[in-house]
Amino acid sequence: MEKSPYFYETIMEVKITILGTGTSQGIPVIGSSHPVCLSDNPKDKRLRVSAMIEVNDKRFIIDCGPDFRQQMLKQQISSIDAMLFTHEHADHTAGLDDLRPFYFRQGNLQCYMTSRVHKALQERFNYIFTTKNKYPGVATLDVHEFENESFEVNGVTVIPVLADHGFIPVHGFRIGNVAYMTDVKTIAQGEKEKLKSLDVLILNMLREEPHATHLNLEEALELVRELQPKRTYFTHISHHLGFHDEVEKSLPENVFLAYDNLEITSL
Repeated sequence: MEKSPYFYETIMEVKITILGTGTSQGIPVIGSSHPVCLSDNPKDKRLRVSAMIEVNDKRFIIDCGPDFRQQMLKQQISSIDAMLFTHEHADHTAGLDDLRPFYFRQGNLQCYMTSRVHKALQERFNYIFTTKNKYPGVATLDVHEFENESFEVNGVTVIPVLADHGFIPVHGFRIGNVAYMTDVKTIAQGEKEKLKSLDVLILNMLREEPHATHLNLEEALELVRELQPKRTYFTHISHHLGFHDEVEKSLPENVFLAYDNLEITSL
């Protein structure tokens, strides 16, 4: 395959820690007696999706869902250089208030999102974004709106990748030769060019049955065949997919199921 113009020629190691790999309800689902929800395998227990990317001594977090606090404590994270947001849904943003400890230590937090996401968060977390009579314990966020062009964060180039979430737009991100794409249903051909020549692709894959707003197994594998990354890790996984160990055995070479706290390097 011809190298993509987005291919990073210089050797740059990118480390990705998968903080959560579950759907909007997580696994186990509250009150569920599904066998996967009752599994004793730690890889079958999935917090809501999020990832940490570390490159050039900088640490970026993608999305802060309702399990954000637990994820930060698990990884013993004490500082964040920037937050990147894929879209406005609660399983990706409900932990916004838990940015406060970082604000208390670091000061204003750098957050990157589209104007659509910014507006949604202003409505949902108005007490954070208000400029009048702001409660003194609330974090201050420095919001940087992006559209669909690359931008710099502390000297690191971030390439947004626009996709369709069925009913709303969603953005993934490419940093170096690593890309993180979640809540994708379709990707336009022009945006797929940003996902060529990857060392690592992290991609949502919900279950075997078709879904209106997420890739199922067949669709995700077809996209992998088209993009041809060196390695692919599926995330945003439903308990309906089945047991982690059984499903992974059925996947093609160099395609894996991600699991919570998995660490991946691009080299």
